[in-house]
Order: sequence, then C-alpha cells, then structure tokens
Amino acid sequence: MTDEIYDITIIGGGPVGMFAGFYAGMRTARFQIIESLSELGGQVNALYPEKTLLDIPAYPAIKGRELVANLKQQLATMDGDIKLNQTVINVEKDDNAFKITTNQEITKTKSIIIAVGNGAFNPRQLSADGVETINDDQLVYTANDIESFRDKVVLVAGGGDSAIDQALMLNDIAKKVYLLHRRNEFRGLEHMVEVLKQSSVELVTPYLIKSLDNTDDGQVRVHAKKMKTDDEFIDLDVDKILVNYGFISNNKDMQNWAVEIEEEKHATKVNNTLETNIHNIYAVGDQAKYDGKQTIIATGFGEVPITVNAIMNDLYPGNHAPVHSTQLSD
Repeated sequence: MTDEIYDITIIGGGPVGMFAGFYAGMRTARFQIIESLSELGGQVNALYPEKTLLDIPAYPAIKGRELVANLKQQLATMDGDIKLNQTVINVEKDDNAFKITTNQEITKTKSIIIAVGNGAFNPRQLSADGVETINDDQLVYTANDIESFRDKVVLVAGGGDSAIDQALMLNDIAKKVYLLHRRNEFRGLEHMVEVLKQSSVELVTPYLIKSLDNTDDGQVRVHAKKMKTDDEFIDLDVDKILVNYGFISNNKDMQNWAVEIEEEKHATKVNNTLETNIHNIYAVGDQAKYDGKQTIIATGFGEVPITVNAIMNDLYPGNHAPVHSTQLSD
C-alpha cells in the first residue's frame, strides 16, 4: 500500500462509473476507477453491445458499444487511474479515510462512489427440456457478434425492452425473426412496442418454450406451449435462439465489507445527495435507491454531478462547483 490517498474512488466501470471518473477529473479530483471485468463498459458492453439505446440525451439512437467507446474517449481526457480485473474485497474506515482492499492491492481514499449497477451479473438461463443438446452457437444470451445472425432464422425469447430492441435490430439482417413471449402484452416502452407491431417481426404470444430438439438439417426445433392451455403447442424450426430473460445479479461482495451500508431490495439507500448512511460513501446509477428512482442510464448520468460536487464541497469547502456546464472548460 502506498502513502498516496485518492480523493475519490469509483467502484464500478460501467457507463455511469466512467462518467463519474470524467466528472471527478473535471473537478480536479485525484481519482481511481476499480472494475472487476477485463474492460470498461459494464453490462452494456458485456451483455448488450449491439442494443440501440434511445434514452441518451443528444443521441436519437446509439448502440451500446458506441456509447461505451465515446465514454472511454471522454474519460481518457482526464488523468485518473483505471484498474481492471480487480474485485473490491473489503472497505474499512481508516482514520479520516477508507482503506480499499482488492484481489490485487490496497489503496486509500477520502471518499467512495459505488457505481456497480446491479452487482455481479449473469444472464438468466433458459429452462427447457433438451437445452443441453443445443450447440452454444445456436443458443445464445447476448448478441455480441451481430454478423452471426445474418441470413438466419432467429427466435428471440423475452418480452422486455432489450428483447424488443434485439428483435428489431436482428430484423434488419436476419432472414426471419420470431419474438416469443409468455404474455400477450410486452413490458417495453410504449413507442418501441408500437414500432415492433408495425415491423415484420413475427410475434409468438402467449407461449412458453417447453423443449428443444435438433433437426436433421441442423436447425433447432422449438416446442412451445400456449399459456393457460393444456394441449395447445407450436413448433418453430430456427437457426439461432437469443434468450433475453434479463439477468441474475447480486452485490454479495459489498455485504462482506467492514463498513455496514444500509440496503433496500438489494440496492443501496441514499439521501438527496446520493450519500449512504456512511459519510463520504455515495452510490449512483442502478445501485442507488431512493423514492421515485428510474433505473436508466440517463438518470445515473444526472446523479454523477450531484455526487461529485457534494464530495468536493465536503473535502474542499473553499472550491465552489461550477454553476453551468459550460464553466467546466473555462
């Protein structure tokens, strides 16, 4: 452990954590970002790089990977330490600072911003007979390689925003796209549901996948049961299945920290400046919990200036935050 003490340590290198690093740099804070994955970008980069995002200000539409690339470019303009492949094992009070222990090193920091999204995550797996007989390139949970879907017959399973986005995205390059959901109603944004209904994506509702089989010509036969019936089934022969049932996440690493941060429904309770019950530990993005919270990227971006300015006002009371964003570059 070195004697150097960071002003701000950002735990989590997703889009909101990356922007937090940039804004900390704009306030001339000495900062580090600690990310457990091998690259920045979080869930957007790992699970949904080809997803089209429609709720980012100033971008009518932008792919997840493009957003992450832009954030990397923005972050690179600031002089902070980016530490990848590091998991925070413990956080403990150390006089007027915090000692952060990862799987690689120990550092000290005056404040912490938790930006871990929903914590460690894994896609929810499809539970159906015969799943284990299907090749990994035919049953997938992310659309990292969009070209692998070109000219294929594809079934997207799911009914939320991401499933709708991916079905529409693949509809431009696939031979045929089915969207199978266990309800007649979709859980996506109303506008995108309307776009979906006007597209050539074939909706298969309300059905649930019961079993998968390999066909003689190399396709996958999807055997699906109509909900609330006993014997009504449908068979679809497809080249690829993209399952989008969301993901299972947890923040169990945080629960092992020496500091006891108050939680609510697996998220971190914060006040109006995004501070937790521990002074100078804050949470932003999906990890932050307060009344009226909307867990979208745009909300997390907006929380960052509030948090960073609150920290800097506490650490350096004489340095005032900029009144307007244009003043940041003055």
